[in-house]
Amino acid sequence: MRLSACFLLLTLFFSCGDTGTALNPSAGDGVNDGSLDNAESPDIRLTITNVPTAGALLIGQYMDQQFRVDSARVEGNTVIFQRDEPYPIGHYYVYFTNGEAVQLLISKDQTLTATADMGNLVGSMKVDGSEDNELFYQALADESDLQPEFKALATRRAELRNGSAEYVAMRGERAALVEKRSSHLQSLFDRAPNSLFAAYKKAGQNPDLKTIYTATGDLDEAAQVADFRLHFWDNVNFSDDRLLRTPVIKNKLRRYVTELTPQNADSINLAADRLLAKTDYVGKFYEFFANWIALQYEPGNSTIMDAEAIHVHLIQNYFTPERATWSDSMTIYGLQQRAETMAYSLVGQQAPDITVPGLDGRGERLYDLEKPYVAVFMYNPECHHCVEEAPKLTALYDDLKDEVDFYAIALDTDDDKWEDFVRTQNFTPFTNVFDPTNRAIFKTFYVDNTPELYLLGPNRKIVAKNLKVSQLLDAIELHKIQ
Repeated sequence: MRLSACFLLLTLFFSCGDTGTALNPSAGDGVNDGSLDNAESPDIRLTITNVPTAGALLIGQYMDQQFRVDSARVEGNTVIFQRDEPYPIGHYYVYFTNGEAVQLLISKDQTLTATADMGNLVGSMKVDGSEDNELFYQALADESDLQPEFKALATRRAELRNGSAEYVAMRGERAALVEKRSSHLQSLFDRAPNSLFAAYKKAGQNPDLKTIYTATGDLDEAAQVADFRLHFWDNVNFSDDRLLRTPVIKNKLRRYVTELTPQNADSINLAADRLLAKTDYVGKFYEFFANWIALQYEPGNSTIMDAEAIHVHLIQNYFTPERATWSDSMTIYGLQQRAETMAYSLVGQQAPDITVPGLDGRGERLYDLEKPYVAVFMYNPECHHCVEEAPKLTALYDDLKDEVDFYAIALDTDDDKWEDFVRTQNFTPFTNVFDPTNRAIFKTFYVDNTPELYLLGPNRKIVAKNLKVSQLLDAIELHKIQ
């Protein structure tokens, strides 16, 4: 059976920001794959006061994983990172023994010194030998200077009536402050348009939140969010693999998928389609996005009503031999087979018409049940959660018996255990079936964990699935008003 099936997602490599307004993304939009050709051997020296210097670790990241890259040598108050092989280009943290950290951008120029006081890290940071880090810490300092003004405006906003003259004036002040921030950043980008710093900071900028009104003149917040989501990736250069070794891409991906996208299968699939199209279905961004979204909504672990619909959509469209070039043919075949099995029982589809042997040995046809709704309950008699949910189901019987038929399917057991479960759990009013060969239900209702509860409507289409028994009544009532 398919119970507790291992999710065969394709292997990820060993394995992300900032807020602000949209900026001109054109500078530095050429291909940059993070090549280490002509890169220096590292000689990175940090002298940070007011922090223990007994040792330090260099921590890097790739896609959504952080990992230890190197450990420091200590000379007096200075921690030193040296080796023959260049470090991969990207964003790093230097962690000290007390847990405090210093951020670094490491590009091909890997000889640099930095001095600072941990008590005022950004304000005191002095960097020599690395334009990326000079610009990075200048940007952090500029932002730090502006934050008190943004906070003061936020405090005033909370005290003002929306639409008042004072409120309009406050919004004008904030727009001017946002423009000041953008101007500061743009001046830094202009100094080094092809730098890691420019690519990283641009990628972290959010699009402008447009003011959109409905036909009646009210603020259309749904349209604002939709436009924001549509332009969320405008400042990201998908040809720049260096960005995959920074926090910005992982952070943007999580926000885009789990916060800005409504958490239902149709919306998630549409958001995934739009994002993956930006990668032209090739390269490391494509590999990362496809794997991450599929893992985020892995059936059995996701709380989305029909996570299988997301899985089927992603696997059938993006994990193909032509597109999933990082994986082997057998893994792809396994994923496609599992997706095909799931595809038979997605929400909104016509439920499979199955006939399974009942307690008397005769076939019990699902479509012979005549009440408006059918609850299909799939269980294993020795499953702990099944034993917990079964009494809740029988407790609902009297309230629902006039409009719901209960079709209970035993899985992966034997006749004696099945019949004992039916008797001890008071399932006798239900239609009880069991096929030891599983042939009667092969490629029908998908089950990743037991118990599994599906609700079928009057036309025998799948109304809901992955239900807890406590959700059954609400699912019926919701369907009636749709």
